[in-house]
Amino acid sequence: MSPSAVILEAKSRLARARSVTVLTGAGISADSGIPTFRGADGLWRNFRAEDLATPEAFARDPRLVWEWYNWRRELIATKQPNAAHRALVELEGRHDRFLLITQNVDGLHRAAGSNKLLEIHGNIWKVRCTICKQVAENREVPIALPPHCRACHGLVRPHIVWFGEALEEESLDRSMGAVASCDVMLIIGTSGVVNPAASFAGIAKAAGAFVIEINLDDQPQSAMVDLMIGGRAAETVPLLL
Repeated sequence: MSPSAVILEAKSRLARARSVTVLTGAGISADSGIPTFRGADGLWRNFRAEDLATPEAFARDPRLVWEWYNWRRELIATKQPNAAHRALVELEGRHDRFLLITQNVDGLHRAAGSNKLLEIHGNIWKVRCTICKQVAENREVPIALPPHCRACHGLVRPHIVWFGEALEEESLDRSMGAVASCDVMLIIGTSGVVNPAASFAGIAKAAGAFVIEINLDDQPQSAMVDLMIGGRAAETVPLLL
């Protein structure tokens, strides 16, 4: 199938769908200039993301962890949603049954105007108190190091699901429900290796959905999707409208 025929098929499937579920990962944010913060891109002061984004690292040195998150927040604050983020807002408006599930914590989908949105790994602009558990928005750049809860003055942590932590049960249930009940699933810019998102393509396929993937290169999940579209998210997603 030619590239233009692939795009036409994807457009047709989306136009006919009664319900659409979208999964996005770091690839869509990379087109806004945000690095993945993992692998080579994630190296900071000789620390890897996997060394800092853990409950153990925070218990050992909360200031160090917050210094890393403050650096990330300062970088993300300079970035804007791109054409792919905006196209997904338009796609949302075309479907009553729609859910955008993102693994990204940068808040760009929300900034673009997405409302039917599930940030399964949390949001870097939210903090959670380690004492009273209150979740609050905090957009201070730079943030006080280390920051404290405005309600009880306890130490707060980023409201993010770290390595070794489980997703919130409500988020998991909503995402699984949307994946298992959609007509079309659109996967954009994610490697599909981190659970539970790694299982989403298989679950959608087993439930009878048509699965479309947009990525620069083939990923582990690519063998099971119905349509693979190679390309950058910001250039490709708008074509589906």
